[in-house]
Amino acid sequence: MSLDARILEQLYATIQGRQGADPDSSYTAKLFAKGRKKIAQKVGEEGLETAIAAVSEGPEGICAESADLLYHLLVLWADAGLTPGQVWAELAQRQGISGIDEKNSRKG
Repeated sequence: MSLDARILEQLYATIQGRQGADPDSSYTAKLFAKGRKKIAQKVGEEGLETAIAAVSEGPEGICAESADLLYHLLVLWADAGLTPGQVWAELAQRQGISGIDEKNSRKG
């Protein structure tokens, strides 16, 4: 596993450790206490902020917003009981498949 992937795995482990913690002691614990709807809202906000940074800021702004987005996405995964390994496996499964074909395969 690359250093980058290990950083995400370590952050995820830290996030998991905050589940059930005192919301006054940790921003992450506060997010968990507010529930999945609030966590999902934060993912959306950070996604929008990342997109805005992409068109109005330089690489540093995009980097900072991307880090925020990844953090909140990891919180959402932890809340849903989803591990980074499951997401990595999904990405691996899609490797070599056209994006158009993959998207069409999900249509019911």
